[in-house]
Amino acid sequence: QVQLVESGGGLVQPGGSLRLSCAASGSIFSINAMGWYRQAPGKQRELVAAITSGGSTNYADSVKGRFTISRDNAKNTVYLQMNSLKPEDTAVYYCNAVMTDAIRPWDEYDLWGQGTQVTVSS
Repeated sequence: QVQLVESGGGLVQPGGSLRLSCAASGSIFSINAMGWYRQAPGKQRELVAAITSGGSTNYADSVKGRFTISRDNAKNTVYLQMNSLKPEDTAVYYCNAVMTDAIRPWDEYDLWGQGTQVTVSS
């Protein structure tokens, strides 16, 4: 069974920084894109940043210049460095991977982590 485990959330003051990590484990065959989404109370889940296996990145306009996504393919891990945090960044952050596993290596699917809370408040 494949799973994504996130870590690094917490409470931070405006202007502060946090680093989220998400590690994939289990019978992984391949991982294509990995990304971070977030969902604030009463709002829809939205893409924050994504990165392909080749390193191409994509960011939401609201986080460009403040957040940086990176990944370690050898460790099947994706990171999100969040700087200059604002109260509007407060949300549950979810890790996502587009992947195949060893049982069905031809069948690509989305896998989600359990979410980690990020709260930006003074």
